[in-house]
Amino acid sequence: MQFIKSDINIDFIGKRKIAFGISIAMILISIISLIIHGGPRYGIDFAGGTLIQIKFNTKVNIDDIMTGLRKIDLGKSSVQSFGKKIDSEYLIRTDQSVMTTKGFSRDLAQALSQATGKEAEIRRVEMVGPQVGKDLREKALFAMFYALLFITIYISGRFELKWLISGGMATALIGAVYLISLFGVSIPFLIIAALIVALFLFWILDLKYAMGAIVALIHDVTITVGIFSIFDKEFTLPIIAALLTIIGYSLNDTIIIFDRIRENLRKYHKNPLIFIINRSVNETLSRTILTSVTTLIVVVGLYLLGGGIIHDFAFAMMVGVIVGTYSSIYVASPIIIALQKGRR
Repeated sequence: MQFIKSDINIDFIGKRKIAFGISIAMILISIISLIIHGGPRYGIDFAGGTLIQIKFNTKVNIDDIMTGLRKIDLGKSSVQSFGKKIDSEYLIRTDQSVMTTKGFSRDLAQALSQATGKEAEIRRVEMVGPQVGKDLREKALFAMFYALLFITIYISGRFELKWLISGGMATALIGAVYLISLFGVSIPFLIIAALIVALFLFWILDLKYAMGAIVALIHDVTITVGIFSIFDKEFTLPIIAALLTIIGYSLNDTIIIFDRIRENLRKYHKNPLIFIINRSVNETLSRTILTSVTTLIVVVGLYLLGGGIIHDFAFAMMVGVIVGTYSSIYVASPIIIALQKGRR
């Protein structure tokens, strides 16, 4: 199916400086928001503590719920409504890792029922220790870092036939990061430093396609995390799954364009690189839009109808699909031109 003619000629690459300005602004806003909020707002999965989901027959006052929680000494707790208002469901978060026995659920239900005057149903209790939360947080960062490095091997090998160079570089970076992490260095700063070094090596080794793909993926992840910070949404394991999915989705879109660039480099070898890349983006535009729109329809359906548990995952996917489509057109491909001009 093709609803956009392949001979369409929109000057995407000609607007790359405007696009770069928009991207830089979005990344700066994301970083500023993360600094203001002291980093992402980690959920129970990463911060440790206890999560309790409760349901009442009718709507109750949150202050009454807090009164009931003080009776059983849950420590520092917060309460917020969950799902639709008519469901009268609430999420309780506490920084204590409570032993979730059957007796605990019974005592909690009694305390809440007495404080609110309504029957309370305990629907879910999840506990994560602080050390487990820290380990999960570090493993999540490593998962995204390793995914990006293995992507560089594939991109460099497929489009530039530099399997050994990219593989050796990635292996050296992974080894260095692992060894330095053994000395107790902060993992987030270590990963950021490793990514900066990787980008510098891409420049030195002239891995243009890998550079374009990785910059686009870092762009997508940073903006998605920043939007979560702006809206003060929790960062949980499902959000890590969403980010890894976004990386795969955006990369697929980028590879389609890169593949067409490689074909057109042979077909239009006498034309300037800007013409070839712009032509390639236009020729794949129909497929890009179709893929994005069909994916968005599914994700929006999940967001609206999937319920509270999958709500944040669907929100992350919506942001990622939009930003990933934008970066495939306006970030990944123009990076190749920027590197070509820079090396000259």
